Order: sequence, then structure tokens, then C-alpha cells
Amino acid sequence: MTDMMRIAVTGTDPRHDEGEWIATILREGWDAVHLRHPAASLSEMRRLIESVPQQLHSRLRLHGHFELINEFNVGGLHLNRRCPAPPANYRGGLSRSCHTVEEIAEADSHLEYVTLSPVFDSISKPGYTAAFSDYELESIETFSSPIVIALGGVTPEHTGYLRRAGFGGYAVLGYLWAASGQQDLEHRLRQFV
Repeated sequence: MTDMMRIAVTGTDPRHDEGEWIATILREGWDAVHLRHPAASLSEMRRLIESVPQQLHSRLRLHGHFELINEFNVGGLHLNRRCPAPPANYRGGLSRSCHTVEEIAEADSHLEYVTLSPVFDSISKPGYTAAFSDYELESIETFSSPIVIALGGVTPEHTGYLRRAGFGGYAVLGYLWAASGQQDLEHRLRQFV
């Protein structure tokens, strides 16, 4: 088992078997799956959540359509440029996207974690290259709150470096969703242990 947080982030476009893949990821012991479908409608996101077994909903985190917190017991909301603030009176788990070390320093200490991207060259977005020097990444260990999660181009080969640099975990998108099928997904997930 790893002491680093392991988070999967869905791709831009929903998959027909996505609920099954999300369930597999969570059953393999990953901490959370971020539902990040910026172009999805409210009804599409509702159907996606409904396709995931209810006992796993508390490990899902929404990147949009925050009103679904009134229908499902999801584990939290992820704030980003599209959705920069939680609904009024929301008291659940919160995380935020950061794209600079300065944004981390300015992040609210009540956040459970922040994602920092792109740490490595993106797999899912060709041409979206790493934005940080080794020096900047090695300064991550100075942040004790909130926890900093590496995002962008993360593969199993990077986990040792991320641990040494002081990251509290990693979020994986392209590497997982590029799997050719369920068996390949399971193989890719187990490479991170």
C-alpha cells in the first residue's frame, strides 16, 4: 500500500463503460475519482454517478454541476476556473486546481488538497508541457497545508520522484484512460502500488 493519495481524474469525454471503470479504480484502493467532464450536461453527470455503485459515491469528487450534491452523497467538490466557489452553505470536502506554486501558497488552508499541474508533460493533452523546474517542485515539501497532489503526465515511473519532492499524492488522467480495456486498466492501476 502507498501512503500517498492516489486520485484518478476522468477524461474530457465520457465513456460508455465509465461507471464500471470508476468502480474498478476505487475497488483497487484508489482514494478518489474526480468527475471532470466540462461539456457534460447535468443529466449526463447524473447518469454517470448513478452508474457507479452507491457505496462508492463518497469517493467521487465533482468538478462541476455542484447542485448534484443535493442528490448524491459525493465525497466533495473540486474548485477550478469554471467553478471557483462552492455553493452557499456547503460544508463538505473541498479541493482546488492550482497551476503555479504561488497559487498553492495562497490556497485556503481549509482545503483538503490542491492539485498542481502540469507537473510532467501531459498524456491526455498533447503539447501541454511540464510547467515547473525541479527547484520549484522540490519546494513542494515546504507546504504542509493543504496537501499538494501532482497532476499532469503522471505515470508509475514518477511516483518515487514525487515522494522525494514532498508531494502528498498524485492524480492520474491520461495514463489510466488510455487503457485498451478493463484488463489493461487493472494492470495499469496495479503498477502504481
